[in-house]
Amino acid sequence: MFGNLSHLALQQYWYVIVALLGSLLVFLFFVQGGQTFLFSIGKSENERTILVNVLGRKWEFTFTTLVTFGGAFFASFPLFYATSFGGAYWVWIIILFAFVIQAVSYEFRTKASNFLGKKTYETFLFVNGMAGTFLIGVAVATFFSGSQFALDEMNSVTWQTRARGLEAVFSVFNLSLGFTVFFLARVLGLLYFLNNIDNNNIIQRTKKQLLYNVIPFVLFFLLFTVLLMLRDGYAVNPDTGEVFMEPYKYFNNLVQMPLVLVIFLGGVMMVLGGILTSLLRDYSNGIWFAGPGTVLVVFSLFMLAGFNNTAFYPSAYDLQSSLTIQNASSSHYTLVSMSYVSMFVPFIFAYIWFAWRSLNRKKVTEEEMKEDAHY
Repeated sequence: MFGNLSHLALQQYWYVIVALLGSLLVFLFFVQGGQTFLFSIGKSENERTILVNVLGRKWEFTFTTLVTFGGAFFASFPLFYATSFGGAYWVWIIILFAFVIQAVSYEFRTKASNFLGKKTYETFLFVNGMAGTFLIGVAVATFFSGSQFALDEMNSVTWQTRARGLEAVFSVFNLSLGFTVFFLARVLGLLYFLNNIDNNNIIQRTKKQLLYNVIPFVLFFLLFTVLLMLRDGYAVNPDTGEVFMEPYKYFNNLVQMPLVLVIFLGGVMMVLGGILTSLLRDYSNGIWFAGPGTVLVVFSLFMLAGFNNTAFYPSAYDLQSSLTIQNASSSHYTLVSMSYVSMFVPFIFAYIWFAWRSLNRKKVTEEEMKEDAHY
């Protein structure tokens, strides 16, 4: 079946899979976003324990999706992996370190041999929630703004700044997406609290924080969207493979791919609908509108970055070093082999859904934290 597909069709197929995994990852950042409220919503040790445990039931999903996303990108587009991780390594080292301390924190926070104390590990979770979401947002923004690298004839990467990727934080455009992802993760985390915690004090503080965080999220998202629609983009000549700058490229992509436009607008409406119903009504299921809406919006952004003859990882230093779906992918044989493995993905999603529902049968209460073992 897959062996009969052209190389281009397989490349596009795997870019869609990677985009879907990346979109699910951003939705699962509600765990990271929730961790940033451990001290502002959790006013007592018992309340912080409730917050940690309601998030602790899901942190492994985020971690696993991050690893799967990175693995899929490496296997299907190895040149991107080598270029980004081999060049902008300071950004990725900080991101990976932030996720490592998250895993350590959930494992050792309540262990008897925890000589650092609970608050130290809670601080680690707070750092993970801030640095992880913000820097990934900045890194993804370079899919549109470009990075400072060049590739030689052997595809060996030369990064043009000593900051090794950290120079991206000095771009207003990159910062706008970084803060968008950061505040989106916080909003999703708050919506998840409303859906899964049975504690009046926490719920009241959660609703107050929701209002405070929705405003900067909407403002940064609007700023990013406007800047994206107005900026020149990295277009690719389909006949020669030459990369050139096209005015309003990403706006043109949105118009020329009407399905992507529908997905984007539908996702935005779902995110705003989930937020507004939670703010204006006594409604606890907003996460189930905002979450899928997040997946749709992020997926549409990946489509804008890579489809319609667009370089998905452009070089602002040397245009012709920019990476496209065609020049960054694995061989036809490798993609065919991987495609057969991808047929197991629906079963994996089914397992995740089953495990999710099993862990969320009832809301977390203070009494449960006193009775059962917890993080």
